[in-house]
Amino acid sequence: MAIVWSRQEILAAARTWLLRADAVWDGYSGVDVIAEPNNLLVIFRWRRDPNVYAIEVEFPTTPASPWTGLPVTSADEWAVEVGARLAEELATGLVSRSRRRIRDGYVVLDAHDAPDVGPAGFRISSVPLVGMLSPSWPHRNGTHVTWGSPEALVSLPASKVGSWLAEAGMDVSLPRQLIIEARLACWLQAYVDNARGEPFVGHAAASWEDIQHTTARLDLVHIQPGVPSEVCGALVRSAVRTVTEDGALRVVTVIDVPELHGLGFRPANEGGLTLHTSGGAEPPSDPAAGS
Repeated sequence: MAIVWSRQEILAAARTWLLRADAVWDGYSGVDVIAEPNNLLVIFRWRRDPNVYAIEVEFPTTPASPWTGLPVTSADEWAVEVGARLAEELATGLVSRSRRRIRDGYVVLDAHDAPDVGPAGFRISSVPLVGMLSPSWPHRNGTHVTWGSPEALVSLPASKVGSWLAEAGMDVSLPRQLIIEARLACWLQAYVDNARGEPFVGHAAASWEDIQHTTARLDLVHIQPGVPSEVCGALVRSAVRTVTEDGALRVVTVIDVPELHGLGFRPANEGGLTLHTSGGAEPPSDPAAGS
């Protein structure tokens, strides 16, 4: 069945539903929806990321949801379904996992055939900084640490955070010190993708260089002996994406591993390496992964 709505109606509906203050997903802020010859271009900001992103949405040719494929009865209903699909994409790391290209000042995201956010057989996640202290702390359940009900969560003592990484033989003194100094920007962990979420095989940490949180420093990247280098690359990409989404305009480091050069880090005048995050920091062939 062919649709009976005009492209003008579709554009108007998309603007109504995708530019609302509460549209789509937490962290999404709609900028504009533009009609192009074959599709709509949905332009948005994501969290505190300095880039302006865009995603192409094909004009409908049948009255069906672009998310579920079920029938829809109006352009407005179709636009709501576009928002639902975009919400699911953002919730599953659209910005991190998509291939990307720069066009007209926008970072255009293309999630088709995008690589997995982590290397095969491994996963990347944030090291939990809050929990519920108890005599049997911590409880571990699969790949997650079970802390208790949300209202019981508290900031964990720095000496407790990442204890499982320390038990695996990794040095956690630097990120713990960054917690004490209130400068930790992110602390990520890598582990084997199995039912237990173990063993832990690497971690990475970054800190804030300034109180405005515009410059982040990649302080630590470590993988255990025998772990594939792809895990190091995933940790680096995830750390860069995390601080970028938190507003970093620049990432600096004295660490020099091949994975950093692949992301666009270049020698800095003051020594070390630097990356400017705006303008699509990662090359299209090597998108950053999310946690």
